[in-house]
Amino acid sequence: MSCAPGQPCAEGVKRRRALAILGVMAIIFIALSVASFLDSRGQVVPSNVRYADFGAIEGKRIFQAYNCMGCHTIVGNGAYFGPDLTKLYDKVGPAWLEAFLPSAGSWPAAGAVRLQLQNKTVATEAGVDTLEAYLEKYPGAAERIQRRGGHSTLMPNLPFTRQEIGELIAFLKYTSAMNTEGWPPKPKVDGLRFPQATPLPVAAQPATATAAATTASAPAPGTPAASSPAAKIALGATLVKDNGCTACHAVTTQKLVGPGWGGLYGSTVKLADGSSATADDAFIEEKIVKPEARVVAGYTAGVMPSFANVLDAAQVDAIVAYIRSLKESKP
Repeated sequence: MSCAPGQPCAEGVKRRRALAILGVMAIIFIALSVASFLDSRGQVVPSNVRYADFGAIEGKRIFQAYNCMGCHTIVGNGAYFGPDLTKLYDKVGPAWLEAFLPSAGSWPAAGAVRLQLQNKTVATEAGVDTLEAYLEKYPGAAERIQRRGGHSTLMPNLPFTRQEIGELIAFLKYTSAMNTEGWPPKPKVDGLRFPQATPLPVAAQPATATAAATTASAPAPGTPAASSPAAKIALGATLVKDNGCTACHAVTTQKLVGPGWGGLYGSTVKLADGSSATADDAFIEEKIVKPEARVVAGYTAGVMPSFANVLDAAQVDAIVAYIRSLKESKP
């Protein structure tokens, strides 16, 4: 706009002022852009996070490949059918995730978490090597075991390989290490009296919950041999439940993560090397304590852990007796 002849004109001043403001805004924008790449922000990056020998970057690819965001959220992004996973690793720890991911159709019991702690790598990542210490350090695992252990979930059993499980845990370790700047906010429920605002017992009494989760699901070491065949079968059924075996094995012929036990005993099993074996007492005992010795055709090696350091000979014998009792179980 031009100034009229003989009238005061401030157009040049306004133009210079506008350009100065624009220059200041450009400098601020550039400075903030540069600052977003500085390590001083304290933000972790996936390339710097590892779980054992597994990387978070590969875990993110697995997370995307299985479309986990179709049910879960991370920092509020995704679907809301399943729980938010942002801080899950810090809440439940690696042993619980190692127990849950291969057989997500059931919530892990305490025995399944104890079994994972037998792995020195998992125990090192967790920072503890006993179940009691683990549940004290990760109260989210104690809460899940107490309230849900052994029950079914709404999540399907996905065909994760051992490599994919490790990579997913690495990714969840990364999401727990992210600086979310206070997200998600903690709701203020002090003074509210409606049921939804009442703290869960595990939150109000963590020590009691930990003890309950430990004693309710943990088989006693050195269990004496059952006095009768029926008692041995009953003991086997209890051990199967306490150690989370039914998360991967059905008592019918249905295949879950592993083969169904119904009709398994005495049948001919095809092995990955092309040979065959009879599912007798010796074969089933071997699968419990040395699952990698003879891999069954159609199943991936490394998914089933060894119970050699978890169950004694009497307990293994009781579980074999229980599986033997299912030989007539047909769908």
